[in-house]
Amino acid sequence: MDNMDNKVRMFRLLALRGALKLEVMGMGRSRSPSIYSMVKKEFGITGTKRKVLDQLEEIIGGIRG
Repeated sequence: MDNMDNKVRMFRLLALRGALKLEVMGMGRSRSPSIYSMVKKEFGITGTKRKVLDQLEEIIGGIRG
């Protein structure tokens, strides 16, 4: 079951990354909070949307190995 939990966590990170990419391009969510603010809060990341996306991609890369 642990392997399935890891897959679910990775899927969530990839979904956050995809949504943040859309926000960087100018698309926003109709509901708040933004993915940008969610990622900053959850991972303690600061900076512009592009910098937060870059840092999130580093986190994902570190997990994938």
